[in-house]
Amino acid sequence: MKAVNRDYKGDDTYYDRLFSYLKTKFLTENLQLKPIRKDVFLLKSQKMTCILKGYRSEHKLKVHEAFTSTLRKEGFFHTYKFLTPPGGELLTFEGTYFACIEYISPNEIPFSYQTVQNRKEALKLLEDFHQITSHFEVRYRTLLPKAELLGKWIERYKMFINNLPTIRYFIKEPYISEMISWASWSLSHLEKNQNLLDQQSKVILHGDVAHHNILRDESGRLFLIDFDLIQIGPPAYDYLQMSNRFLPHLNWSFDRLSKYKQIRKYIKNRAFLYALAYPADIFREWNRMIREKTYFDPNKLKYVTELSIGQFHIRKQFIEQLKNILEEIQE
Repeated sequence: MKAVNRDYKGDDTYYDRLFSYLKTKFLTENLQLKPIRKDVFLLKSQKMTCILKGYRSEHKLKVHEAFTSTLRKEGFFHTYKFLTPPGGELLTFEGTYFACIEYISPNEIPFSYQTVQNRKEALKLLEDFHQITSHFEVRYRTLLPKAELLGKWIERYKMFINNLPTIRYFIKEPYISEMISWASWSLSHLEKNQNLLDQQSKVILHGDVAHHNILRDESGRLFLIDFDLIQIGPPAYDYLQMSNRFLPHLNWSFDRLSKYKQIRKYIKNRAFLYALAYPADIFREWNRMIREKTYFDPNKLKYVTELSIGQFHIRKQFIEQLKNILEEIQE
């Protein structure tokens, strides 16, 4: 019997077609398929339980399969492995290539960045990941894109500006102009100092170190998952993103952020400090909400509004502190 996640809004007829296709491949009547998000499902059969994940190209699937295999060969076991599908043949359905990925039973307490211990463990996990990938990133330079932080953030900024007619319905001045000024100041100085980050030794970046891409299993071990955005670049790029995820839980305190040893080594790096001022989270969430037209969802609107306005004043104080620190460094 097919299990359906009713909170996930998708194409039910597509699920039915996919379910019928999978039954022909798994050759069992006791097949269960539960949607998790777009092109990602929990699949259970008599022989296996796995995550069924769809890729838009066979090449990308093979690269990710090879990457996770290389991670494990090099000694990083804190991630999933790809499983051989029934019959050993590639699962393809309506232009999507599906991989069977090891299912890791999650801990009853979902992982988050709310506690000091979780943040420390996440940083150590990321540090170990970078250390391992530094040994083999050269082998993936022709397979993975080069990280372009400045270019990505400029595009995100432009998109936010284009979305202002809609955003102004929900937040007013002086919030908007202040956030734009933070971004402009950050980008202009980051462009001049980006070499201070790029001159670092390269690793394979995870690219999306949100809390939902770190999973704690039933025994308490942490796993790094979802490598859709892996790129080649300096480790500081991942630490910037993780810092941005931490700061709302640290009351936007630079002092508390700098206590984490993996981040402490960057607190005199001008490019890193300029980048911390960029409101990446605000721009990302507004752009996504407008692109997906989910601003009518009260829960999503509340979250993005709180991110923008509820933390506005403490974030402004944080940026003023960054400016003071940068002045001292440059003297």
